[in-house]
Amino acid sequence: MTDNNRRPPQTLLAAIATVAYLGMIATPLAEKQSGSRVMLSAIVVGGLFLVSLISAIRRWGYRRALLAAVVVAVVTTVLEAVGTKTGFPFGNYQYTDALQPQVIGVPVLVPLAWFAMALPAREVAHAVLGKHAQWYLRMALGAFALMAWDVFLDPQMVGEGYWQWPDGGWYRGIPLSNFAGWLVSAAVLMVLFERLLPVRERPDRTPIVQYALVAILETVGFAFFFDDVVVAIAGGIAMVPLALVALQRSGSARA
Repeated sequence: MTDNNRRPPQTLLAAIATVAYLGMIATPLAEKQSGSRVMLSAIVVGGLFLVSLISAIRRWGYRRALLAAVVVAVVTTVLEAVGTKTGFPFGNYQYTDALQPQVIGVPVLVPLAWFAMALPAREVAHAVLGKHAQWYLRMALGAFALMAWDVFLDPQMVGEGYWQWPDGGWYRGIPLSNFAGWLVSAAVLMVLFERLLPVRERPDRTPIVQYALVAILETVGFAFFFDDVVVAIAGGIAMVPLALVALQRSGSARA
């Protein structure tokens, strides 16, 4: 029996995605820095990770998808561990004890989050640029698309008390070096994907929809529930246009 014959069903994918998005909606309704918020963070990150992983399995098969997930987990765990100890490449930041368990000082949810949104970012870049784009252009746009998510992520996670920037910074207490580090780290992941999960003629619409829903939910969440219009505008400008173009072009490619 081939990988294609054993692909996870679309209904499973839809069910997990629904739980993850409901978790995102419920997060700002729970008490800030409470155990409920921590549990919801795990549900959201775990759900988004599984959606990306199952999408990868359905398109590239179990071996490629699982290998990619493991490689991304190892690489990003090392990056984060080095980052917290040396300040490179993100700047001087520290994880608190709020998110458990941790491996070499890095919460397990963190590498899952990298994979959860890295694949959608790459497929967004693929949809926007088209199948004839050079790999390095796809890498650059994919890295930007992933970094754009952090315009939302870092302010939210700092607000939750999951990590901190002792020296502060210009954007909600977060330094510019963080976003430069994200671009470099995301570019590394995009290169890995080029090898481990090479693009197909048509982009995978499921991760693109995931990217778009995260962009919209984060924008609405910060504007109306987290009471931070600055982050809502900045993150919305960074993510939403890319998401909309990718949705339109991936839809055209399927027609």
